Amino acid sequence: MYVVLTVLSIFPLLVAGRMIWIHFVEGDELRAEGDRQAKTQSILPAQRGTIVDQAGRALAVNIPRFDVAVDPTVPGFEQARNQFFQDLARITGRSASRYEQQVARRASPYFVRLTTLTDSQHQEVASWEVPGVLINKSFRRRYNYNRTAAHILGHVDTDGNGTAGLELRYNHVLKGTPGRSGLVRDRRGYRRVDADAAEIEPRDGETLVLTIDLIRQTILEQELARGVAEAGAVRGSAIAVDPYTGAILALANVPTYDPNHPAGTIRNYAITDQMEPGSTFKLVGAAAALERGVTTMTRMVDTGDGSIHIRGRKMRDTHPLGVIPFSDVITLSSNVGMAKTAMKLDRGDLYSYARTFGFGQKTWVDLPGEVDGLLKKTNRWSGTTLTSMSIGYEINVTALQLLMAYSALANGGLLRQPYVVAERRDVAGNVIWRAVDDRARRDSVRRVIDEATAQELLPAFMQVVTRGTARKAQVDGLDVAGKTGTARKTRGGYYTRKYRATFVGFFPADDPKVAMVVVMDEPRRSIYGGTVSAPVFRRVAERWVGTFPSLALRLAPRPVWPERTIGSVPNVIGTPGVVAVKRLLAAGYAVEERTEKPPLNPVTSQAPLPGTLWVPGAAVRLAVRDVPPDTSGALMPDLTGMGARSAMAWLMGHGIKARLEGHGRVAKQSVKAGSALPEEVTLHLE
Repeated sequence: MYVVLTVLSIFPLLVAGRMIWIHFVEGDELRAEGDRQAKTQSILPAQRGTIVDQAGRALAVNIPRFDVAVDPTVPGFEQARNQFFQDLARITGRSASRYEQQVARRASPYFVRLTTLTDSQHQEVASWEVPGVLINKSFRRRYNYNRTAAHILGHVDTDGNGTAGLELRYNHVLKGTPGRSGLVRDRRGYRRVDADAAEIEPRDGETLVLTIDLIRQTILEQELARGVAEAGAVRGSAIAVDPYTGAILALANVPTYDPNHPAGTIRNYAITDQMEPGSTFKLVGAAAALERGVTTMTRMVDTGDGSIHIRGRKMRDTHPLGVIPFSDVITLSSNVGMAKTAMKLDRGDLYSYARTFGFGQKTWVDLPGEVDGLLKKTNRWSGTTLTSMSIGYEINVTALQLLMAYSALANGGLLRQPYVVAERRDVAGNVIWRAVDDRARRDSVRRVIDEATAQELLPAFMQVVTRGTARKAQVDGLDVAGKTGTARKTRGGYYTRKYRATFVGFFPADDPKVAMVVVMDEPRRSIYGGTVSAPVFRRVAERWVGTFPSLALRLAPRPVWPERTIGSVPNVIGTPGVVAVKRLLAAGYAVEERTEKPPLNPVTSQAPLPGTLWVPGAAVRLAVRDVPPDTSGALMPDLTGMGARSAMAWLMGHGIKARLEGHGRVAKQSVKAGSALPEEVTLHLE
């Protein structure tokens, strides 16, 4: 018992000693650690950058979002809760009992999220200053035009990070840098602002200015959707670029999706899916054959009965063409003619030109997901690869690669790098990067063919539209050049009834503003690009013309002006100025000088003289007497044809009393012209 009592008496002394030790020896360090544990940080979100089209229309914007939560354990909340729930129900349109149930069923004793408010609602709730109410600000991404340009813009996830399209590719510049402010927790867990902590303001993301125009993008999407429906195709893709710069003017896929509610088809088929290009690839073989000197555009090619056997495989044309010039091999899309020409080429030449045109490698467009395509090296070629590739088989390309190859034909032989972001701007609107100033984009990737070769090839591709396989691509008033292509789909082997139909071209052919490709996947109405893809190209071109002033002027109907007849100038000398002006205007002439002199004073001279042959619309100059006329010795003028008011004004100005009979203009007068001025005259009107 004594031992126990001794221990018990010593224990308080040990505790007191330890307390003294902690307070005086370890106190400063522990107090600092306590402060560190009590302090926390509140993240201040940065606003994600806006995406706008080339005209400044906002395509992707941010909407502020305010999440309201409460900590019911904070002193003072219990007293204000009933009134708080009623007021919150009033501004949100929900019942107060719903908020009561949310608090009662909360999983955490210290936190429960109630609802999301608008900016005006959040300001009102904040003004109530209810203890324990927490408002957290964030931003929600909104795409103003829903599905429009969805595959270009992409979308963001629930955390606000880009997951597709430009939102993913430029996520690092769009998201900005969040800020932070210091908070301190008290013993009850209630957070308050730490006045001693420095607050770091968030830095908002950059704005992207695109090369696309909302109007053109909408038109392309509408016409592509119409074309897919008419063709009964599984899907379709279309891209349009400026062939001289590589700027993407519009890009569309059908089916598409709404980035506000991302689900379904989000893959950008135009750059992620590969296809065999079919006859559109004949551009490469034709360019190689011309520059390697194995043919000319006028050299005749014997296509026979439209079929040929090569290494045990039969190649055929859609119908026999016989002996045709090489230009018609392109225009009429002869597989036999192209294969016979390609057999004169070295396989390395065809591979080299295909590689130079950009096939088998990315275009490096600033959109995510682009694939290389497939261009086999010559050591992997079979005995039929040379001829098959010359007509667009045994090679896989993307729609964008094919379009950039034809853009090289349109601009005179230069391969360009496509891009969709024209500028990047900071929060203040200052341009911090511009595509046209970026040397990598300003300069061409490389020259693929000589300008003379491009000019030599161009007429054949124009004739494809005027009398070849793409006559449905013709646009009234514009020269269009292009090429159709049809190829079987593959999946380990070739399908027997599944095709891709393509048309790629540019307009106007003499000064291209737009190069465009349209691809239909598994069309049921027809398998030919000239039937299902070319009409989409034509309708888009017709609707786009008005967005290019230079093209609109070309197609504007010339006004037909009526022939200007020559007439004689009427005699107005001696008539009052006001009367003279009216007579000249009625005759179709202008009056060059209208005098400020009294309107009833007579005209003393006119130029040109009365009776002169003069073009209607030309001006007649009048001189009016400064003082009223001296009527002594004056003669009666011819008033016929004058209006009643004008005739009366002249007569009254000369002190002559007039009587009017009838209505209209003067047909007869009681005193003959040339007689002495009477005191009274009767005018017959009709």
